Amino acid sequence: GSISNVLERNTTDDNYNLGLKYQCVEFVKRYYYEYLHHKMPDSYGNAKDFFDKSLPDASYNYDRALVQYANPSLKEPAVDDILVFDGHLGNKYGHIAIITEVTGTDIEIIQQNPGPNEPSRKRILLKKNGARYLVEDKHVLGWMRIE
Repeated sequence: GSISNVLERNTTDDNYNLGLKYQCVEFVKRYYYEYLHHKMPDSYGNAKDFFDKSLPDASYNYDRALVQYANPSLKEPAVDDILVFDGHLGNKYGHIAIITEVTGTDIEIIQQNPGPNEPSRKRILLKKNGARYLVEDKHVLGWMRIE
């Protein structure tokens, strides 16, 4: 379906909110819950809301119980990080995905509900400018991880 396709809310047996079925947030939160055994204190919000723009690079985001890194950052993205995209004209809610691979030149992400013209798995260029790592997508706010 389209990126605006919304079904019922998906919750776990212990009543933790994973999100609206088949949206990107539900996929990422399900991955973090089932694979990494992580529950976010604030289990609601649109994808772009995961990243707190008021925090400096490498800060602890208490709402998500994750450390967040701004794009660009002194810290390189890593496997299992959440990549957060800001909202834009084509998608005001933003987008999130899971980083599955990091090389010297790019990252690979897996994603759910990326839209009709995007694959569920894709690569994005990664550059190192001096001491900072930059994910080459103008919509990427940054990445988040358990630390």
